[in-house]
Amino acid sequence: MLVYMTNTATAVTMTAPAHHAAGDCPNCGAVVSGNFCHECGQETALHPPSAREFVHEFIGHYIALEGKLWKSLLLLLFRPGQLTLEYIKGRRVRYIQPLRLYLTFSLIFFAVMKYASHPGVQVGGPDAHPAAAAAAHGKPAASAGQDGRGALVREDAPGEIEEGTADLRKGIGSVNAHWGENADRFSAMSPEEREAVLKTAFYGYVPYAVFLMMPAFALYLKVLYLGSGRRYGEHLLFALHANGFAFLALTLMMLASSVAGIVSWLLGLWLTLYLPVAMRRVYGGSRLATGLRWLVVMALHLIGIGLAIGAAVGFGILH
Repeated sequence: MLVYMTNTATAVTMTAPAHHAAGDCPNCGAVVSGNFCHECGQETALHPPSAREFVHEFIGHYIALEGKLWKSLLLLLFRPGQLTLEYIKGRRVRYIQPLRLYLTFSLIFFAVMKYASHPGVQVGGPDAHPAAAAAAHGKPAASAGQDGRGALVREDAPGEIEEGTADLRKGIGSVNAHWGENADRFSAMSPEEREAVLKTAFYGYVPYAVFLMMPAFALYLKVLYLGSGRRYGEHLLFALHANGFAFLALTLMMLASSVAGIVSWLLGLWLTLYLPVAMRRVYGGSRLATGLRWLVVMALHLIGIGLAIGAAVGFGILH
């Protein structure tokens, strides 16, 4: 009997590290009695993680593809503004956090655009890039040409860019000699080399520039809805949800354009109508007042996004 008890105690001792369920939290040392520590929140029943748990943690916590994603998606796609209202009213734990939602769909959008060779990548104005349309909730940019390839910069004659930017490059060099050297080097490149540099600069810096426009988007709403009682943080919340939807819709449009044109067209129509519907649900007001505010927000944000994209690409070229 003594031998049996000794062996049992030894077995328990050997397995304790693998399935920890002690009275003290192994992380902070607090005395616990349930499955979670009341001080730090860590689980008290610990065991070596399986491969399935690793996959679930990666998907659930880093890409936001977990159960509450579908609840968030249903509201985000089909009930404009409702997800913002749910968050403001305190019903938050059942939905994806606004910043995570925005960053997830933004990451997916730029990844799809980069690796799907989408023809909508152009530089030449605010409307030339889908990210501008995404932020302003307008229609996506048209194709660059009939050959199905995007053109970031195009010369009508050899050496046109180098000659036309001489004064600009001189001014840049007077501000910073290193920038001036990079500008001279860029202007002397072949069209193929310039295309590669521009794409690297675009995908390297534009996502950050677009994200930094979210506070500006919220500021526009704050000014347009003065007297509504809404705090700036609520406007920022709305900006993250609305622009997160725009990234999702544009991603679906890119994927559907080669499969079913009608689906892409319907998504574009919903993208155009989405923002005013969401604004009226969250802020209230008449249709006329909402429509006027919508036009102002679109104009301001489209201009801002265009400038931000240009600045981001220029920064990438000069650095």
